[in-house]
Amino acid sequence: MKKIILPLFALGTAICSLPADAQSSVTLYGIIDDSITYIHNVAGQSSRFSVQPGQASPRWGLVGTEDLGGGLKAIFRLENGFNINTGALNQGGRMFGRQAYVGLSSATYGTVTLGRQYDAVRDLVEPLQGNWQFEYMSTPGDIDDADNDLRFNNTVKWSSPVWSGLQMVTTYSFGGVPGSLGSGASYSAALDYKVGQLAFAGGLLHIDNGNPTLSARGTTTSDSIFLSAVNSAYSTARAITVTRVAAQYRISSLMFGGYYSFSQYTSDAASTFRGSERYNNGSVYAQWNLTPAFTAQLGYDYLKSSGNSSATYNQLNAVLDYLLSKSTDIYVMGGWCHASGTNGLGTAQAVIGSSVTNSGADWQALAGVGLKHTF
Repeated sequence: MKKIILPLFALGTAICSLPADAQSSVTLYGIIDDSITYIHNVAGQSSRFSVQPGQASPRWGLVGTEDLGGGLKAIFRLENGFNINTGALNQGGRMFGRQAYVGLSSATYGTVTLGRQYDAVRDLVEPLQGNWQFEYMSTPGDIDDADNDLRFNNTVKWSSPVWSGLQMVTTYSFGGVPGSLGSGASYSAALDYKVGQLAFAGGLLHIDNGNPTLSARGTTTSDSIFLSAVNSAYSTARAITVTRVAAQYRISSLMFGGYYSFSQYTSDAASTFRGSERYNNGSVYAQWNLTPAFTAQLGYDYLKSSGNSSATYNQLNAVLDYLLSKSTDIYVMGGWCHASGTNGLGTAQAVIGSSVTNSGADWQALAGVGLKHTF
């Protein structure tokens, strides 16, 4: 693996050191983020101290464009995710597990890309959510992909130009199963509209979890959404459909926003549960830029499951972030979640946002301090 990674870094550095060209460019970029974190209630134990990757997942990548003339550009992106504390590759050990695509972009007709990519809801809806800047301000267990834990293989994406504040994105991910176009396939569509300091967005994501008569349940273009005890009992679902809407408003140094999602996990004869599992989630937040360098954010999330289970989750989050420079900031964070009722595994467990750390109890608390550098 070292023999692969080191030449890639050397290649990126060499490319970036070439003389600037008005018609093409390649940029090396990344985020390094780490934190010291305390969590009360982890896997049935009372407490845990750890050094773990921070709010912004560590990554590095290469992005490039080439002017083809006539308003048309060739584009590409390769983005790697890694664990800063172990050096291990994330996203299932993939070299470029976060993103890997190539495409064509036109100011008139929009952009078409092919490869491993995010869905349309992530591109247009998530930027209006509180967790766009601070990850744990998201749905417990990330059961609706509100914090974009999912990427999609074999994906074709079209992103429209911006028409008077309106934009559209659509995706289709080919399952590639012989004899079935739909088995393992995923698709999404989203719209957003911005006018002045106000923004709205909404979209739908559908994931087919594999036809077991032609391949195997769990054979899909999507990464796994079953990351914690909140929804892991439904990993044999036939399909997952998520609808999410969000709004955001800025006034002076204040920003307010929120999102609502409805998620449905459907079963079939190959599933270990019957009927449908449904999740209604609502989240609101307020962010205050006390100074150009100092930001505070407070958020609340409510999650309710129904259908195959009946569980309720209430969550509070707070973050203070201070910029030491344009590229480096330090932050302190805190979170609290309480769960009640039952899910498919039995008594509901509290899980704070996309930390996806099972508590083994009906409540969980988190506190930490982190350092982030962007390049």
